[in-house]
Amino acid sequence: MVMRSLITFFCAMGNKLLRHLSILGMGVYLLALVVISVVFRGYAMQAKWVLWGIGEVLFFFVMTAIFYPRWKNDAPKVFWRKVFWTALALRIVYALVMCYYYYYQTGIAFEYGAADSIGYHKMSAYLSRFVRHGYFTFIFKYLNAYTMGYSDQGYPLWLILIYTIFGRNLLTPRFLKGLMSAYLCIVVWKLGSRTFGERTGRLAAVMSVFTPILIQSCGLHTKETEMIFLSVLALERMDYLIRSKKYTVWNILFPILLVGLTFGFRTIIGMCLVFSFLVFLVLSSPDRVSKKVKIVTIAATVVVFFVFLFSPVGWEMRYIYKFKFTDLDYQSDRYESMGLAHSELAQSWLMAPGAFVLPLAPMVEEAPDHNKMIHGSTYVTNFLAFFAMLAIVIAFRQKKWRDFSLIGAYELSYLAIIMFSFAANSERYHEPMVPFIVLTAAYAMTHLRRKDLTLFYVYCGLLFVALVVWNWLKLSARGLA
Repeated sequence: MVMRSLITFFCAMGNKLLRHLSILGMGVYLLALVVISVVFRGYAMQAKWVLWGIGEVLFFFVMTAIFYPRWKNDAPKVFWRKVFWTALALRIVYALVMCYYYYYQTGIAFEYGAADSIGYHKMSAYLSRFVRHGYFTFIFKYLNAYTMGYSDQGYPLWLILIYTIFGRNLLTPRFLKGLMSAYLCIVVWKLGSRTFGERTGRLAAVMSVFTPILIQSCGLHTKETEMIFLSVLALERMDYLIRSKKYTVWNILFPILLVGLTFGFRTIIGMCLVFSFLVFLVLSSPDRVSKKVKIVTIAATVVVFFVFLFSPVGWEMRYIYKFKFTDLDYQSDRYESMGLAHSELAQSWLMAPGAFVLPLAPMVEEAPDHNKMIHGSTYVTNFLAFFAMLAIVIAFRQKKWRDFSLIGAYELSYLAIIMFSFAANSERYHEPMVPFIVLTAAYAMTHLRRKDLTLFYVYCGLLFVALVVWNWLKLSARGLA
């Protein structure tokens, strides 16, 4: 009855293709959820997790299908305002409501199983007191002693600044996250329009407004929102620098500053940004970037890289390569140490082909509460992953691989490092890719062929099977199925 009402509702809307994809996306999710809940009924998710998941999936597909046809032909300024203010309102309201929701559910205004977020808050609230008294050296001594290095200090410093100016209120940093996440939608529009055309850029922007995980991260005290914002803005500014050929001091220094800041949040993001810029520069056509500019820029980047290499940041880069990138059996060994079955399937070389898709949505009770709460958001990414992968094929098919090289190099390099690391199956570590999956998915959706749709139908079937098998493995590994 619900599905029939939704189909009737969609039929009254424009954009037939988007409507078709949305109905299929919701259908696969609901079918998988029902089948998994029936087959593994002894371990079916509680009603509140089911409601969260259904709400997340319907929100994304329904709202995107409604608002994209309405906004796509608006004048640029009108479109900009609608996207930004809608995104900001959603994120501010969500952050406010969730603060009280979490307090009611957990007794504190933090998410289920909160760990890092509480640590960040307590550390920053404590150190903000010393800023008011001018004890700056103590702050850096403390951070050096109690954090894991430079890449773990950027976010605490950001929170310290917020708490010093606005007081130690939990909502202030979350409202600021909402502001950054709202402007992120505009940055996605600019990057997408410049790279793939206005139609793709607008679809990507609208999808970003309603992407559940981008909204949900604004209600947390973790660093993902800031990290995502800095990385997307850095790529957009790099893209603008090369395409506009306006080599002013500000246009050059601003992306360098942004990249430098990303090293303070996660080292591999900074590394991948530098790598993707070099790839984009080398592959840019001669009429866009002259040979002289390429040589000078590459030489300057190499010099900066070696400076980093012999700095604390460089030490972290070497550490990551040695202990987190080369250990292909990390996940397998970890699961085996926990006494879980099927640990042999968790090897990086087996998981790597699913880099765009993983982790799959958990739909059984045997999963952390936070992961169950956002399982619908995770499914949205699983669904869009097909189009993100297809975008690579379309870019070569349309001979736009040079334009795609900046985003593509960043996506592929980051996912390669993640999949061959300790974080291959970590939802948080995959979040920085969400805006790029949305952007490349929008490119594929706006350039689909009939043959591509056939592949998409196959993918829907495979995704359904994968979700069932994935959740069976979760139970079977614990001897429950």
